[in-house]
Amino acid sequence: MDLSLFFFANTAAETADSAAGCYDLLLESARFADRNGFAAVWTPERHFHAFGGQYPNPSVLGAALATTTSRIAIRAGSVVAPLHDPVRIAEEWSVVDNLSRGRAGVSFASGWQPVDFTLRPHAYADRKKLMAEAVDTVRSLWRGEELALSGPDGADHKVRVFPRPVQPEVPVWITAAGHIDTFRTAGRLGAGLLTHMLGQDHAALARNIGAYREEFAACHGEDARGHVSVMAHTLTGPSRESVRSQVRAPLREYLRSSLDLLMRSGGGPAAAGAPLTLSAQDEEFLLDRAFDRYFDTAGVFGPVTEAVAAARSIEEAGADEVACLIDFGVPAQEVLQALPSLAEVARHLADPRP
Repeated sequence: MDLSLFFFANTAAETADSAAGCYDLLLESARFADRNGFAAVWTPERHFHAFGGQYPNPSVLGAALATTTSRIAIRAGSVVAPLHDPVRIAEEWSVVDNLSRGRAGVSFASGWQPVDFTLRPHAYADRKKLMAEAVDTVRSLWRGEELALSGPDGADHKVRVFPRPVQPEVPVWITAAGHIDTFRTAGRLGAGLLTHMLGQDHAALARNIGAYREEFAACHGEDARGHVSVMAHTLTGPSRESVRSQVRAPLREYLRSSLDLLMRSGGGPAAAGAPLTLSAQDEEFLLDRAFDRYFDTAGVFGPVTEAVAAARSIEEAGADEVACLIDFGVPAQEVLQALPSLAEVARHLADPRP
């Protein structure tokens, strides 16, 4: 089983002065992961909110990571495909593939936050269909095939992507928040699957991954399995109690920011089940319950032995990789100090199970 690093939630800086070092954790962690056997580093696409707002374009960050690493895979987690022309997605990630000498990969998402779609309002209603079409288009262009596009003269013009990618096929994932239809879509498209534990317990995760594997095999051959990456909040430390103390405040604020996004969107993913309005008292109660559940059952927390056990439980639900979300508000220096023990977890997971 593989471990990768996932970035999503570090609060965006509000001023140019405070933004100066906001990418230091990303760059230093990626270099550490590159030297210590991690599989990949994932960067997301987020817009118009301090929750993850330092990540508006994963291809830009992917290009930076490509020049400071030499081995680790560099993946978008995720490109919100309906917000973009798929030709531009192919062009940008081909550049990342060239800069990294063939280490790029892309997870595609349909998007769900209405505010994001102020960038492309007409795409919101058909966002799931547009995402699937974007996957097909990017794959075709990546292979070097031509695409006919209408020009201002009304004529069709055949275009190909330059620079040509290094990899003959683009590694593709589909991001699924918990709706089983999205898991099946990933299987049908022959893509990998990127999901998380925020709205799923282990039983639901296993059911959804099972649906993905079933659809993948039905569409692409009975021996075809695909690839499943599960994002989980992660921090290792000398004891479970010390880690719980370190993560309690930042993880509660992470969950509060996530809840704010859900309420702004009119509820967000159905699996979240969040009401549209909450009293301050109800919100604090909900956050306490959410923290306890997440820390105890859904994250990768604690000393090495417990972190290995937590990752193995995600593996038992059907995952091939745990994508360790490490930038959820714990001070950067504490995260960096914990990386050597997380590398030890990765080494344990790389050994075949008895």
